[in-house]
Amino acid sequence: MSNCFLFDNDGTLVDSEYLCNVGLVLMFRRHGIELDADELVIRFRGWKLASLLSILEKEHEIKLPENFVTDYRKIVSELFDNELKPVEGVIDALESLNGPKAVVSSGPMHKIRQALDLCGLSKYFGDNLFSSYEVGIWKPDPGIYLHAAREMGHSPERCIVVDDGPVGVKAGYEAGMKTYFFNRFDEECDSAGVVSFQRMAELPGLVGT
Repeated sequence: MSNCFLFDNDGTLVDSEYLCNVGLVLMFRRHGIELDADELVIRFRGWKLASLLSILEKEHEIKLPENFVTDYRKIVSELFDNELKPVEGVIDALESLNGPKAVVSSGPMHKIRQALDLCGLSKYFGDNLFSSYEVGIWKPDPGIYLHAAREMGHSPERCIVVDDGPVGVKAGYEAGMKTYFFNRFDEECDSAGVVSFQRMAELPGLVGT
């Protein structure tokens, strides 16, 4: 039986983390607050949006308006339309990996579909898309990856997680799945057994398929 590959989306399949945080910079600028997109990427990769906004509200002593998230999503959608690209080397990696594949993301489903469509990646996953917003489970809770495994009909031991965020790596590891950390920023990883790599072209060789 082949392995089942469970991919994070933002920052793993599509180069979207920076664009998402540019959206935050633009939104907070409306309130007179300057943020740094690069710092936000490193700090909040894979986080639930509501959680990171709550932290930023406290740090900057601001109460964001009710329409903040709606306006933010519009800005990010426009940035995606104009600038989104697949992660370098990911198409060749997907072509080389034998086995069913799914996307497991903390983002809303419409954002997942838009990103995959824009980057020409939809054909690799079909309807095997799992969003925290639909399941009600956010990384680092391993439940999101366990749910995807059940839906894909594979045991955790037969699943391989590929994620670029520390919270996603923690979720995969604690789900009992072989976990590969797309470690673009060369960060420390304390979870024994997690495989760290920096270029997506390395993945097929590491997995051995």
